Amino acid sequence: MTTGTSSLFDLTGRTALVTGGAKGLGLAMAKGLAQHGAPIVLADIDDATGEQAAKDLAAETGVEVSYRHLDVTDQGMVERVVAAIDEEVGGLEILLNNAGRTIHHPLEDGDGERWRAVMSLNLDGVYHVLSAVGRRMLERGRGSIINTGSMSGIIANVPQTQASYNASKAAVHNLTRSAALEWASRGVRVNAIAPGYMRTELTRGFYEAGGEQIDIWNMMTPMSRPGEPEELAGAAVYLASDASSFVTGSILSIDGGYTAA
Repeated sequence: MTTGTSSLFDLTGRTALVTGGAKGLGLAMAKGLAQHGAPIVLADIDDATGEQAAKDLAAETGVEVSYRHLDVTDQGMVERVVAAIDEEVGGLEILLNNAGRTIHHPLEDGDGERWRAVMSLNLDGVYHVLSAVGRRMLERGRGSIINTGSMSGIIANVPQTQASYNASKAAVHNLTRSAALEWASRGVRVNAIAPGYMRTELTRGFYEAGGEQIDIWNMMTPMSRPGEPEELAGAAVYLASDASSFVTGSILSIDGGYTAA
């Protein structure tokens, strides 16, 4: 654990499963948990990147970090992998339910394949992992689950066309609230983080190129810039730790003021 860290934020020994953890927002939040003592299991479908990320994070933080291949859209695989991890670590206590994607396409295109691809990962995948991990946390009467939502679950973005993403994240927010209410009296807390526009590996080149869309995004964000992945880490640590022991069913917006405007 980082020297001088308040015991409220101490995660020593509380193993966290991080889906979509090979890079980007998932890895940044995993790093925050690891810096506060949590052993980490990164799960992703990008095996080469995930395995290297696990090695690097372990070397940087000094905590135990491992990697597991996991396709969250495959419910059978989720059940098998979660069961194996939970048994190996003696019980998962933290879940960062983060795997997701965006596909831009206009509603009128009637492209059910692209719609389903987004929903399958962003909503069904979140449900599969939430259920598999939550069930085991309930058996032990403790645990903290953090779903990755989005400001896109609160507002509809412009100028890009991403109704499937917006709808999926709005559903994640209400799934979060529903699980929180079902499990509040049974020791398992469920919250969500709702990021705004973030500068990740996937969007960095887009931001560097600039243009009208980036100008619109920055103009509509009161802080006039995108967030950096590490700016989500503090929220993840807070929601995972005893510092948020009376917090469940909350959607924490981290968006530079976008949804407040």
